[in-house]
Amino acid sequence: MSLCCGVECVVIIGFARWVWKRCAHISGNDSANWTLVAPGEFEPIPRMCRLVLAVYETDLHNPQFSPQHGYRLNPDWVIKRVTYEQTQGRAPPYLIYTDHEHKEIVLAVRGLNLYKESDYKTLLDNRLGMQMFDGGFVHHGLLKSAVWLLNAEGETLKRLWEESGKEYGMVFAGHSLGSGVVSLLTVIVANHRDKLGGVPREKIRCYAMAPARCMSLNLAVKYADVIHSVILQDDFLPRTATPLEDVFKSIFWCWSFVQLALLVAFGLFERYLHSRR
Repeated sequence: MSLCCGVECVVIIGFARWVWKRCAHISGNDSANWTLVAPGEFEPIPRMCRLVLAVYETDLHNPQFSPQHGYRLNPDWVIKRVTYEQTQGRAPPYLIYTDHEHKEIVLAVRGLNLYKESDYKTLLDNRLGMQMFDGGFVHHGLLKSAVWLLNAEGETLKRLWEESGKEYGMVFAGHSLGSGVVSLLTVIVANHRDKLGGVPREKIRCYAMAPARCMSLNLAVKYADVIHSVILQDDFLPRTATPLEDVFKSIFWCWSFVQLALLVAFGLFERYLHSRR
C-alpha cells in the first residue's frame, strides 16, 4: 500500500513539474542567447512603426493622432491609402508610400480593429493543419488576405519599382493582424518575384511589429533573412506559448460555462419568484 502511495506521489510531482515547465516557457526563452542587433539593423524599425501608425490617419496633411515627434514622412509621397470600405473586409486598411529619402517602396498595414467583424473573421478562419504552403503550414485566413492584397496592389508595386529604375527596396510592414498579413505576403512575393517585376530577394524586407503567429517554425527559419519580427519585451500576443494558449482557451470555455450556469440558475430563480407572486 505504501509503495503504491509513493509511486502516486512521484507521478503527481513529475506531472506537476511538467505542467509548470510547459506553462512557464515563453518564446523569449528561445532567443535568450541571440546576439544583440546592430544599430544599423535597428534603424528602419521606428520609421516603419510610424508608417504603420500613419495608416490610422484619415488626412496626413492634418493628422489627429500624431506621435510626439510626428510621423516624419512626406504626405505627398503617399501613393495610395485604402480603407475598410475599399477592401470590403478582405484585408485591413493599408497605405503605399514611396520613400525617396531611403529609396524604399513601403506597403504598411494597420493592426486589429476591435470594432470590425471582418478582422475577427480573418483571424478565426483557421484550424491546425488547415493550410499547407511551401512545405510548411500557414494561417489560412491571413494567407487569403495576403493573396488578395497582392492581387489588388501587385501591378501598382511593380510599376513603382520599375519607375524607380529597379533600385528601390520593396518593404512590407504591419502591426498585429497586419503583421501576419504582410509576413505571408512576403513569403508569397519571395516565391513569385515575377509578380513584382522580378524584384531580387535581397531587396525584399518585411517588418512585423507584435506579430501574430502565422507560420510553422520551418517557414519562419526559411524566411528569416527577409522577415524581421519586432517584439517589445514581454508583449502578450507574440510571447504566449502554445501550451499557455490551450490553457487560456480552457479557462475561457470554463468561465463561459459558469456564466451560462449562473444565467440559467438566475432565470429559474426569477421564474420561481414570479410563480410565488
